[in-house]
Amino acid sequence: MRLVWIMRARTTLAGGGFLFALALSSAIPLAAHADEETRPRPLPSLSPGFRFTEATGEELFASACQACHMPDGKGAVGAGTYPSLAQDGNLAAGGYPVTIVVRGQRAMPPVGAMISDAQVAAVVNYVRTHFGNQYQDAVSADDVKLARP
Repeated sequence: MRLVWIMRARTTLAGGGFLFALALSSAIPLAAHADEETRPRPLPSLSPGFRFTEATGEELFASACQACHMPDGKGAVGAGTYPSLAQDGNLAAGGYPVTIVVRGQRAMPPVGAMISDAQVAAVVNYVRTHFGNQYQDAVSADDVKLARP
């Protein structure tokens, strides 16, 4: 549309008028773009502060885990290696993922300081019963309490 307007201005305006129209047509999108950048944008939906507020295992996984372990739990390889949680035999003993979530290991941060015992249990139970995992012996908040330093 801008090109059509410029072509019309070129045929109807003479001399400096054409240059003015060309300069004006180039400045309009820049002004609109500048306005777009200053417009307030909604913040992403993240937990405020240093604690997670999500309660269910699914919500916690979506908020804290899936960025590295991927939405399908299959992990990723790229700038780092993020292990797969899908059909993971390491999850058979509930204490193992509890310890990893609470204390961290290698690239996995110790998120235990940011989530409650009940939240740790919820996300561990979610992972142990999803992504092809069928471990039905649920961990409890009391199990998590024992894993804390």
